Amino acid sequence: MNLVVIYGPPAVGKYTVAKELQKITNYKLLHNHLTVDLISSILDFGTSNFFKLSSQFRIQLIEAAVLDKVHGMIFTFCYVPNEDDKFIKSLFRLTQKYNINLYFVQLTCSEPELYHRVRYPSRMNFLKLKTKKSLHNSLRKWHFFSQIPSSATLSIDNTGLGPKKAAHAIKKHYKL
Repeated sequence: MNLVVIYGPPAVGKYTVAKELQKITNYKLLHNHLTVDLISSILDFGTSNFFKLSSQFRIQLIEAAVLDKVHGMIFTFCYVPNEDDKFIKSLFRLTQKYNINLYFVQLTCSEPELYHRVRYPSRMNFLKLKTKKSLHNSLRKWHFFSQIPSSATLSIDNTGLGPKKAAHAIKKHYKL
Protein backbone atom coordinates (compact mmCIF):
# COMPACT_ATOMS: atom_id res chain seq x y z
CA MET A 1 0.00 0.00 0.00
CA ASN A 2 1.07 3.57 -0.63
CA LEU A 3 0.48 5.90 2.32
CA VAL A 4 0.78 9.64 1.71
CA VAL A 5 0.97 11.65 4.94
CA ILE A 6 0.20 15.33 4.45
CA TYR A 7 1.03 17.48 7.44
CA GLY A 8 1.40 21.12 8.35
CA PRO A 9 -0.16 23.87 10.46
CA PRO A 10 -3.89 24.47 10.80
CA ALA A 11 -5.44 26.22 7.76
CA VAL A 12 -2.53 25.41 5.45
CA GLY A 13 -4.82 23.41 3.15
CA LYS A 14 -4.06 19.80 4.06
CA TYR A 15 -7.63 18.60 3.59
CA THR A 16 -8.17 20.61 0.39
CA VAL A 17 -4.96 19.31 -1.19
CA ALA A 18 -5.72 15.77 0.02
CA LYS A 19 -9.15 15.86 -1.66
CA GLU A 20 -7.51 16.90 -4.93
CA LEU A 21 -4.88 14.17 -4.56
CA GLN A 22 -7.67 11.68 -3.87
CA LYS A 23 -9.36 12.66 -7.16
CA ILE A 24 -6.26 11.95 -9.24
CA THR A 25 -5.10 8.79 -7.43
CA ASN A 26 -8.34 7.17 -6.23
CA TYR A 27 -6.67 6.72 -2.83
CA LYS A 28 -8.77 6.55 0.33
CA LEU A 29 -8.69 9.64 2.55
CA LEU A 30 -8.33 9.61 6.33
CA HIS A 31 -8.23 13.25 7.29
CA ASN A 32 -7.40 14.57 10.71
CA HIS A 33 -10.89 15.66 11.67
CA LEU A 34 -12.54 12.30 11.13
CA THR A 35 -10.88 11.15 14.34
CA VAL A 36 -10.67 14.54 16.07
CA ASP A 37 -14.37 15.22 15.67
CA LEU A 38 -15.35 11.70 16.71
CA ILE A 39 -13.27 11.72 19.88
CA SER A 40 -14.23 15.32 20.71
CA SER A 41 -17.83 14.19 20.97
CA ILE A 42 -16.83 12.29 24.13
CA LEU A 43 -13.47 13.62 25.39
CA ASP A 44 -12.14 17.15 25.73
CA PHE A 45 -9.61 18.07 23.05
CA GLY A 46 -6.07 18.15 24.34
CA THR A 47 -6.31 15.63 27.17
CA SER A 48 -3.79 12.79 27.27
CA ASN A 49 -6.58 10.25 26.71
CA PHE A 50 -7.78 12.25 23.71
CA PHE A 51 -4.39 12.12 21.97
CA LYS A 52 -3.77 8.50 22.96
CA LEU A 53 -7.11 7.35 21.56
CA SER A 54 -6.67 9.43 18.42
CA SER A 55 -3.30 7.83 17.70
CA GLN A 56 -4.68 4.34 18.35
CA PHE A 57 -7.66 4.87 16.02
CA ARG A 58 -5.45 6.20 13.25
CA ILE A 59 -2.97 3.34 13.45
CA GLN A 60 -5.80 0.79 13.57
CA LEU A 61 -7.53 2.36 10.55
CA ILE A 62 -4.31 2.37 8.53
CA GLU A 63 -3.63 -1.25 9.50
CA ALA A 64 -7.19 -2.23 8.56
CA ALA A 65 -6.71 -0.59 5.16
CA VAL A 66 -3.56 -2.64 4.60
CA LEU A 67 -5.28 -5.86 5.64
CA ASP A 68 -8.20 -5.06 3.30
CA LYS A 69 -5.68 -4.54 0.49
CA VAL A 70 -6.43 -0.85 -0.04
CA HIS A 71 -4.04 0.26 -2.79
CA GLY A 72 -3.40 3.76 -1.48
CA MET A 73 -4.34 6.04 1.37
CA ILE A 74 -3.90 9.71 2.21
CA PHE A 75 -3.66 10.77 5.84
CA THR A 76 -3.63 14.38 7.04
CA PHE A 77 -2.70 15.81 10.42
CA CYS A 78 -0.86 18.58 12.24
CA TYR A 79 2.55 17.31 13.33
CA VAL A 80 3.91 18.70 16.60
CA PRO A 81 7.42 17.65 17.68
CA ASN A 82 7.56 15.62 20.90
CA GLU A 83 3.75 15.52 21.12
CA ASP A 84 3.39 13.33 18.02
CA ASP A 85 6.71 11.47 17.99
CA LYS A 86 5.23 8.37 19.63
CA PHE A 87 2.56 8.24 16.92
CA ILE A 88 5.21 8.67 14.21
CA LYS A 89 7.22 5.78 15.68
CA SER A 90 4.07 3.63 15.64
CA LEU A 91 3.51 4.64 12.04
CA PHE A 92 7.08 3.67 11.09
CA ARG A 93 6.67 0.29 12.84
CA LEU A 94 3.42 -0.31 10.97
CA THR A 95 4.99 0.56 7.62
CA GLN A 96 7.88 -1.81 8.27
CA LYS A 97 5.57 -4.62 9.42
CA TYR A 98 3.45 -4.42 6.26
CA ASN A 99 6.00 -3.04 3.79
CA ILE A 100 3.97 0.14 3.26
CA ASN A 101 5.39 2.78 0.93
CA LEU A 102 5.34 5.85 3.18
CA TYR A 103 5.46 9.31 1.59
CA PHE A 104 5.57 12.49 3.70
CA VAL A 105 4.40 15.86 2.40
CA GLN A 106 4.77 18.99 4.48
CA LEU A 107 2.54 21.87 3.42
CA THR A 108 3.59 25.34 4.44
CA CYS A 109 2.46 28.84 3.68
CA SER A 110 3.00 32.30 5.07
CA GLU A 111 1.41 33.18 8.40
CA PRO A 112 -0.64 36.02 6.88
CA GLU A 113 -2.10 33.47 4.44
CA LEU A 114 -2.92 31.09 7.32
CA TYR A 115 -4.82 33.90 9.03
CA HIS A 116 -6.69 34.54 5.78
CA ARG A 117 -7.54 30.86 5.21
CA VAL A 118 -8.68 30.11 8.78
CA ARG A 119 -11.93 31.93 8.04
CA TYR A 120 -12.74 29.97 4.83
CA PRO A 121 -16.31 28.60 4.83
CA SER A 122 -15.00 25.10 4.00
CA ARG A 123 -13.55 24.92 7.52
CA MET A 124 -17.03 25.12 9.05
CA ASN A 125 -17.86 21.46 8.28
CA PHE A 126 -15.57 20.16 11.01
CA LEU A 127 -14.36 21.14 14.48
CA LYS A 128 -11.44 23.02 12.95
CA LEU A 129 -9.99 26.29 14.15
CA LYS A 130 -12.15 29.01 12.67
CA THR A 131 -10.92 32.31 14.11
CA LYS A 132 -7.74 34.31 13.85
CA LYS A 133 -7.50 34.34 17.64
CA SER A 134 -7.71 30.53 17.97
CA LEU A 135 -5.15 30.13 15.18
CA HIS A 136 -2.84 32.67 16.83
CA ASN A 137 -3.05 30.84 20.16
CA SER A 138 -2.35 27.46 18.52
CA LEU A 139 0.59 28.76 16.49
CA ARG A 140 2.14 30.20 19.65
CA LYS A 141 1.55 27.03 21.68
CA TRP A 142 2.75 24.36 19.21
CA HIS A 143 5.53 24.18 16.62
CA PHE A 144 3.50 23.23 13.55
CA PHE A 145 6.21 24.21 11.07
CA SER A 146 8.64 21.46 12.10
CA GLN A 147 9.47 18.58 9.79
CA ILE A 148 9.01 15.00 10.90
CA PRO A 149 12.47 13.71 11.90
CA SER A 150 14.05 10.67 10.25
CA SER A 151 11.94 10.98 7.15
CA ALA A 152 12.36 12.17 3.61
CA THR A 153 9.75 14.88 3.18
CA LEU A 154 8.48 16.71 0.13
CA SER A 155 7.95 20.27 1.31
CA ILE A 156 5.48 22.42 -0.64
CA ASP A 157 4.89 26.10 0.04
CA ASN A 158 1.34 26.57 -1.18
CA THR A 159 1.01 30.26 -0.31
CA GLY A 160 0.37 31.05 -3.98
CA LEU A 161 -0.10 27.52 -5.26
CA GLY A 162 -3.58 26.12 -5.81
CA PRO A 163 -4.61 22.75 -4.37
CA LYS A 164 -4.78 21.05 -7.80
CA LYS A 165 -1.20 22.05 -8.62
CA ALA A 166 -0.01 20.94 -5.19
CA ALA A 167 -1.74 17.57 -5.62
CA HIS A 168 -0.20 17.08 -9.06
CA ALA A 169 3.23 17.97 -7.65
CA ILE A 170 2.82 15.27 -4.98
CA LYS A 171 1.67 12.71 -7.51
CA LYS A 172 4.57 13.47 -9.84
CA HIS A 173 7.23 13.59 -7.11
CA TYR A 174 6.25 10.25 -5.60
CA LYS A 175 5.21 8.65 -8.91
CA LEU A 176 1.77 7.69 -7.54
